[in-house]
Amino acid sequence: MLAELVVLALVAVGVAAVAWWPDDPPKPAATGNPPESLALPGLPDATAPVLMPGAPGEPAKTLAANEVSPLPRRSHNNADIRFVTMMIPHHEQALVMARLVADRGENPQLKIIADRILAAQEPEIKTLETWLTDRGLDRNSGGRHQHGMAGMQSAEAMDRLAGARGAEFDRMFVAMMVEHHQGAIDMASEVLAIGVDGIINEMASSVIAEQSAEINRMREALGTTK
Repeated sequence: MLAELVVLALVAVGVAAVAWWPDDPPKPAATGNPPESLALPGLPDATAPVLMPGAPGEPAKTLAANEVSPLPRRSHNNADIRFVTMMIPHHEQALVMARLVADRGENPQLKIIADRILAAQEPEIKTLETWLTDRGLDRNSGGRHQHGMAGMQSAEAMDRLAGARGAEFDRMFVAMMVEHHQGAIDMASEVLAIGVDGIINEMASSVIAEQSAEINRMREALGTTK
């Protein structure tokens, strides 16, 4: 009887174990889908065609990119150096003339114009000096040409201007500064024609535009056309 009870107990335990045991093994926790790989751009095609213009009267040519030589970087030339080394003392004389206006002139419009000349040309002198320094040059690199600079006033004329007062000063100032500005415009036009430096090209264009406008303002201030 005891043996039968033991057998029945073992059978019951086996049935319970079978009922509890899961049918399938546990599955790992779900994770997100892996990101798709990004398509990276390939290297540029070194053989892509480049259209090269031909000489006058000749057709254009098509070459592979790796057959085209890069254009050499254009630097400054003697015309650029001459312009810079002349424009520095030219500007400096304009500053001397402009500083006289506050105490000697009587036309309020001319005083405003003189302040504009001071505000514009002082920074331009620093820019020109930096241009020379960056290229291992100095004020003497363009040679001695002060007497050949267009619009430069003589020492005697500067003394007469410094000794004048009131309306006489205003007339002398406008006559001398108009001539001075026109000289700067002539030098700027020359370097635009034969210079190659981009910085100097921009400055020369600015000189022509600004000083042409100032010539008109000075003449209008005195009610003259010449």
